Amino acid sequence: MYQYDQIDRQLVNQRVAQFRDQTRRFLAGELGEDDFRSLRLRNGLYIQKHAPMLRISVPYGLLSSTQLRMFARIAREYDKGYGHFTTRQNLQFNWPKLETVPDILALLASVEMHAIQTSGNCIRNVTADHLAGIAPDEIEDPRPWCEYIRQWATLHPEFSFLPRKFKIAVTGSPADRAASKVHDIGLHLVRNAEGEVGFEVLVGGGLGRMPMVGHVIRNFLPKQDLLSYLEAILRTYNLEGRRDNIHRARIKILVKALGPEKFRDMVEAEWQAARDTAPVYDAAEVERIKAFFTPPHYETLSNEDLMAGQSSEFRNWYQRNTKTHKVPGYRAVVVSLKAPTRPPGDITADELDRVAALSEQYSLGQIRSTHDQNLLFADVRQKDIVALWHELKSLDMGTPNVGTLTDMICCPGGDFCSLANATSIPIARQINERFDDIDYLYDLGPIELKMSGCMNACGHHSVGHIGILGVDKNGEEWYQITLGGSASGFDAAIGQVIGPSVRHAEVAETISRILNVYVAERKEEERFIDTFRRIGVAPFKARVYAPSDKAA
Repeated sequence: MYQYDQIDRQLVNQRVAQFRDQTRRFLAGELGEDDFRSLRLRNGLYIQKHAPMLRISVPYGLLSSTQLRMFARIAREYDKGYGHFTTRQNLQFNWPKLETVPDILALLASVEMHAIQTSGNCIRNVTADHLAGIAPDEIEDPRPWCEYIRQWATLHPEFSFLPRKFKIAVTGSPADRAASKVHDIGLHLVRNAEGEVGFEVLVGGGLGRMPMVGHVIRNFLPKQDLLSYLEAILRTYNLEGRRDNIHRARIKILVKALGPEKFRDMVEAEWQAARDTAPVYDAAEVERIKAFFTPPHYETLSNEDLMAGQSSEFRNWYQRNTKTHKVPGYRAVVVSLKAPTRPPGDITADELDRVAALSEQYSLGQIRSTHDQNLLFADVRQKDIVALWHELKSLDMGTPNVGTLTDMICCPGGDFCSLANATSIPIARQINERFDDIDYLYDLGPIELKMSGCMNACGHHSVGHIGILGVDKNGEEWYQITLGGSASGFDAAIGQVIGPSVRHAEVAETISRILNVYVAERKEEERFIDTFRRIGVAPFKARVYAPSDKAA
């Protein structure tokens, strides 16, 4: 993983000192709330429903065991003993005291971490495929390019006050496990007819109030032109994007208003006009960064048949919670944060310490956070997997439900967030209680359930096979259901609202009715999303709102 040099350390340490003084002045009454707000947001600090919330940057989801242990220390000493992993591969602390945040940032800096640009109208944390570097279907590891972009984007003077927040995802696999099509910019490493590797560039994706799938504006961009082209996109957006309405300020709105073709033409014109002043491709710097992501020294091993002689419990877990590795004798192992008893994505200080120790024992001392709020050990020897399974079971992190209905994405919702219209965590608990038969979940096959407590869509509900959105009706919590969304691969799509929202107590029953239609209508081996695309929304809507069992 990338290691800070002296410039990185100096920048982050200076930022900590700067924010410490800003916080002191605010608490002393020398700095007004409006002035402090923009400063704290640039350092990842929100004021939420009950307390400040601090969002820590985890670039492209990669963590060392040392960094994970620091999360554990911060959770114990400055929070309420736990943290929360998000869909952008970051970690959030929900209960720090404002006056202690500079101390937290100083501790993070000591392990090469920060919270810079995890909020505010700037370029946010650059994300990537959690299987980057080990996936057999990968064209090239995207993480060096994520780091290259991160260094360019951090405190970029021209793009620190954009019309709205800005998110970039990079993937090296056609499977697109980075959900790149619903980002402001999605970058796909592709190979052209001559065999050269470059980028397919998508612009204008995003979720929130008006979810949209991004548009390809360049089929092939040479690697050496990456930063100059990104600058052309950002500059066009910075000049043309709306600033009069926060709900219409994202780049997706600009692309829709202009049309993808006109937007592309404007970017191309800006790119050509600014070539003389654009960032110069630094091949030596790229090679320096790539050196931090060279494959580790893998042992020469052969693939093993781990299913023979094992219990059905292990076989179920192995099939769902481990992933193919490109190196023989290794597999990637999902550390599930989706046990029925825990809010999705939450992890305690003791668990953080234990996962750090397990990573050193079984996965070269590294951990990855995923887009679906789990963790991943990327480099586990197959001969160690049974032992690791027993360890994860003892931590309640071995729930064999990855890819099933209960492996749901869920934002913190109204329990914590001041923006939320409704709670999310109690709905997750309701669904877990209703669908507690693991064999039934396996029979249903892969289903992506995603849930948000408000239109900001931190839970990605718009691109769930089944999406749940919390809404407020006269002070009561109701939930809008969408079907048919998808964030991955070539078939990314926004879900369709099936009808009126349902009451808090009726969400799990509504999901059950939807699943009954799927079970009755599916063809052999057909996934939920494929059945929906074949039969459309009407049968599901008819069943959910049937007069005989319609909600009161």
